[in-house]
Amino acid sequence: MIQLIQDLFSYTFIVRAVVAGSLVAICASLLGVSLVLKRYSMIGDGLSHVGFGALAIAMALNLSPLVVSIPVAIIAAFFLLKLSSDSKVKGDAAIALVSSSALAIGILVTSVTSGLNTDVTAYMFGSILSMSQTDVYISIGLSVVVLSLYILFYNHIFAVTFDETFASTSGIHAGFYNSLIAVLTALTVVIGMRLMGAMMISSLIIFPSLTAMRVFKTYKQVIISSVLISLVCFFAGIIASFAWSTPAGASIVVTNLLVFIIFGVIGKIKG
Repeated sequence: MIQLIQDLFSYTFIVRAVVAGSLVAICASLLGVSLVLKRYSMIGDGLSHVGFGALAIAMALNLSPLVVSIPVAIIAAFFLLKLSSDSKVKGDAAIALVSSSALAIGILVTSVTSGLNTDVTAYMFGSILSMSQTDVYISIGLSVVVLSLYILFYNHIFAVTFDETFASTSGIHAGFYNSLIAVLTALTVVIGMRLMGAMMISSLIIFPSLTAMRVFKTYKQVIISSVLISLVCFFAGIIASFAWSTPAGASIVVTNLLVFIIFGVIGKIKG
């Protein structure tokens, strides 16, 4: 095992993927707790599909994919919140409506321009081989922003997550912090798509928090354990991908699934 890990980190592209992926895993697991508790867990999936649609259009127009997809994903996050709260189309239905439409547009644009080439496939299904030095720098910068804002507004995010009405009566602008969570999620999804792919990035948001909730009950316990679970599953998935030559994104998701099952059994035993 030690030799395998040494071999793993002898490749520069894997080191880049581990650095960027670890930061994305931390951000996703932190935000995932609030999203799951607020029943917005599928917003990550919706935003990843919107991000893919934006990326496809950007590549068709020979524009920078991240420069286009980040603002589009942020706008989509606001739109999804507005649609879910004020429209007759509620919650998961609103997310499904937007995400399926964005994915369809992305695929149509891709099919009539460049076709499903290597770059498009990497964004759809993820590829550690596609992580460049620039991607790592962008991931680090955006992750620092996400983590800093989350830590700075932790108490308010906590209050809004559990009781928006009480938070509002306490002088907390619930709408602002809901929007903040959505924007941070959009940033995390976009920077994680390169590694995990649009099809699987939402698993980094949903699995760790759900897994932690099988055993731990307090908010702080769930937050801390969710981050640790996310990191362990990420590293285990990368090692499994390297050892058995399997896709990194799929390996990480399956690892999260196995850990979720294990924690579910432990939770049942504990009663």
